Amino acid sequence: MADQARSLVIAVDGPLASGKGTIARALGARFGVPHLDTGSLYRAVAVAMLEQGLPPENADEAERAARALDVSAIDESKIRTAGAGVAASVVSAHPRVRAALLDVQRAFAAQDGGAVLDGRDIGTVICPDADVKLFVTADEDSRAWRRRAELVNRGEEISFEQVLGQLRQRDARDASRADAPMIKADDAIELDTSDMSVDEAVREAIRLVDARLG
Repeated sequence: MADQARSLVIAVDGPLASGKGTIARALGARFGVPHLDTGSLYRAVAVAMLEQGLPPENADEAERAARALDVSAIDESKIRTAGAGVAASVVSAHPRVRAALLDVQRAFAAQDGGAVLDGRDIGTVICPDADVKLFVTADEDSRAWRRRAELVNRGEEISFEQVLGQLRQRDARDASRADAPMIKADDAIELDTSDMSVDEAVREAIRLVDARLG
């Protein structure tokens, strides 16, 4: 396993609240490689825009914020709000923002020991040669309930209907954007977590990766 881990790159893609982040973190721990939630980069850019009173639709300012991003200074408490998520979906559709953050993500994947990255275009754009690719999904209602629970636990007041509406908007935007849309890579393994607990989803993901590695 140690020899394998030196070059092991795992790509985990999927829509909001599918469980991909939890699974990616668990895979990183299981295989001894660092994990990057690439969505946090776009959320951080979005928060930087919002804090300056700039609309996330402004591609020029979004690119400027992306190039000025200090990854080590990302504030998790700020980027995990519902508003940050919605704005991040808008920001991530700008091709120049994606280009600005491309090198950061690829450098993370290329580090000694390999890495696990999760997002929406890891297996198709960021790491097309990843050793293993997972596409984690779940039905809309399951994802909306999970996302609402996450936000409520953080102190936000938001209804299931509001979360479901935001989720549908983000899915549509992520899947239809011209640059690096959210799609399942041809060689990715699909994992539907709709009826799985967290532990069950993690166990199945580890089994799938082990099986793919042979």
